[in-house]
Amino acid sequence: MTKTRTFLAWALQVLAAFILGQTLVFKFSGAAEPVALFEALGAEPYGRWGTGLAELVAVILLLRPRWAAMGGLLTAGLMVGAVGAHLTKLGIVWNDDGGLLFGMAVVALFSGLGVAFLRRGSLPGPLGRLAGKGEASA
Repeated sequence: MTKTRTFLAWALQVLAAFILGQTLVFKFSGAAEPVALFEALGAEPYGRWGTGLAELVAVILLLRPRWAAMGGLLTAGLMVGAVGAHLTKLGIVWNDDGGLLFGMAVVALFSGLGVAFLRRGSLPGPLGRLAGKGEASA
């Protein structure tokens, strides 16, 4: 990868990891807002814990260049679910947040997709072969 692509990949990785990591603290601590959110989705507490665990795995993967593409795909998948929940059950504005939670999900979704694209050469198996190896450095 070029220096510019490497810088952009790292910027997107850190952005997505920051957003996911920030919400993890609230999910695992049992704070009132995520509990209410997952109750509204009918998935409290196991949905909150499961989502939190998946997000923790995504953060770890995002911060390891060799695995960042997988972290990007996991992030994108999780955020498709989050955006879908906002658009179908929760509403864009949740709990008078002015749409902040929805906006963070959208940013994390596109950051994850960007990481997966920029680091696609490190994807395992057939996906990596389709993308062409050698694009996963740094």
